[in-house]
Amino acid sequence: MGILTDDMRRMVEEQQLGFIATVCPDGTPNLSPKGTTAVWDDDHLVFADICSPATVENLRHNAAIEINVVDPFVRKGYRFKGPAIVYGPETPAFGQGIERLRQQGFNTPTDRIKAIVVVEVRRAEPLISPAYDDGSRSEPEIAAVWRRHFAKLHPAKD
Repeated sequence: MGILTDDMRRMVEEQQLGFIATVCPDGTPNLSPKGTTAVWDDDHLVFADICSPATVENLRHNAAIEINVVDPFVRKGYRFKGPAIVYGPETPAFGQGIERLRQQGFNTPTDRIKAIVVVEVRRAEPLISPAYDDGSRSEPEIAAVWRRHFAKLHPAKD
């Protein structure tokens, strides 16, 4: 068994949106959401470079990366840290990455994908909102609050 637990895998597979943090050449942070965040295997995550020039350029200079995947309703998730490798179309890993993404339900046209980024997860830790700190609200109660919040922002249109 690798570093990714069943619950970590579930979270990544369900959410698909990872917030990717890299380091710019001047040392400042770069944070970018990636809607193709997926599990590669028990020790690796993957995402596609569709429109990520700053993220990819940062990784070419400094492989350090952190990915946060959070369920916005229950306010829980995971942070994953480790080095990343960028694979271009000329590499076998590029095709393998596209195939893995397709197997997991991503349908991004191949011609839009410029690179595949594979992250070796060396550290994985839970992320939990301070809303749980006092123990007064359960996960279903917190989820209900955020469901109402998002329903107001995005009302159903029948």
